[in-house]
Amino acid sequence: MDTQHLNAGCPRAGVIHANTPQTRRYTVVGNHLAQHEHLSLTAIGLAVHIQSLPTGSPVGIKELAACFPEGEIRIATALRELEAHGYLARTRVRRPDGRITTRTVSYNQPPGETPRDPEPDPDPDPDPDKAPVPAPEPEPVRREVPDLPEGPAAELLLDLRRHDPRLLLSVRDVRHLVPGVEAWLARGAAPDAVRRTLLATLPDDLDHPAGLLSYRLANLLPPPLPAEPPAPKADPIQFCDKCEEVAFRAPEPGPCPRCREAAGTAAA
Repeated sequence: MDTQHLNAGCPRAGVIHANTPQTRRYTVVGNHLAQHEHLSLTAIGLAVHIQSLPTGSPVGIKELAACFPEGEIRIATALRELEAHGYLARTRVRRPDGRITTRTVSYNQPPGETPRDPEPDPDPDPDPDKAPVPAPEPEPVRREVPDLPEGPAAELLLDLRRHDPRLLLSVRDVRHLVPGVEAWLARGAAPDAVRRTLLATLPDDLDHPAGLLSYRLANLLPPPLPAEPPAPKADPIQFCDKCEEVAFRAPEPGPCPRCREAAGTAAA
């Protein structure tokens, strides 16, 4: 069996790229996405697929799950990852016919981030006798995920996925929805009542769970509890003007009950 000999310019280990120039039907993808440190491979692949689609293509969970073997739960999780890192924005809009639909915007560069210049290509024909010069590690592109809020409202939202796996919310979703849940709790709603409202009759095509939960929290908010009636004011303490020994409560000064009873007996 012949042994293949690598020339001096070929790397000794790692991937070797055999690239063919693309002149049609190709998509430009930045390394900030392809090498993202905080996105799963499913999310990265899904972002590339969405970026390659023509404008107007359906990208709902069911449509995407019909094209790939990952299933609706993994697809939904990947979409939320892309939302959390700024590669996707999904909003609920009302159409002229009154129906609610999801508008999806795909970003090949997250808003507010500036693409970095690519690193220069390494020497294609290194001198084996020349000591390599260490190059600084490229700074990874990061988009930090905000801290997860704490408290009863956040715990209630995080627990929703135990009741329906489709309600797996991102950190950004939880931060957005916590004030709505806190408003319900401040108006005297029990946590179980809030949970029942959020879980009631969920639609089959639940493409954007955070949007639905936000709508229900805002539009089904119960009114404040009625003010409690003031407690009856106690009569002031009076001292008997007859015996001057007994203190009792009465609206005005006068004899104590014992002296009044004695006076009534004497009059009889």
